[in-house]
Amino acid sequence: MYLRRVIFTLFPFLFSLPSLAASTDFPVDMSKGTVQSSGQGSWWQKAKFNLSETWSNSSSQELYIPAITWHNRWTYDKEKTDKYNERPWGAGYGVSRLDADGDWHGLYLMAFKDSFNKWEPIGGYGFEKRWTPTTNPDFQLGAGFTAGVTMRDNWHYVPIPVLLPLVSVNYQRLSFQATYIPGTYNNGNVFFAWLRWQI
Repeated sequence: MYLRRVIFTLFPFLFSLPSLAASTDFPVDMSKGTVQSSGQGSWWQKAKFNLSETWSNSSSQELYIPAITWHNRWTYDKEKTDKYNERPWGAGYGVSRLDADGDWHGLYLMAFKDSFNKWEPIGGYGFEKRWTPTTNPDFQLGAGFTAGVTMRDNWHYVPIPVLLPLVSVNYQRLSFQATYIPGTYNNGNVFFAWLRWQI
């Protein structure tokens, strides 16, 4: 029953992406896959372009491996954190591309064990501005955001929109990517990280 909810909630989001391309009225240089004039078009038009371009012109397939769920000890009672799961077993799959500026755009679907050791799926779009802090072009840092939908057992698997920060350390095909879920005392305030491997 829960698996059917996941499929009917998250998959339509991903499969609707190709239709966005038809309604994108950006001037596009198809030889480079880039917007010719970044100053034209609304925020929504830019979002549609990036989603459809990533879906239809991705250059990489990626495996996601959840690695760490850490509850901020400054915002939790110890009796709570002692009960929570911080090993988010799971896996995911995604596609991505680098734009003309070398920035990362990705679409992903991932499922992992949450703080209560229940399955939590999440799917969405991620963007990161990339920097090369050393003379080695294989080593990069990234910072940006992810926007998508998740569902949790303790919220009866009702679809929940998410908009979260995203940072990464990247070397060749391997990335360590992470986000921080803000919250209140004994709620939220979780550092969540995963490995991303280009296959």
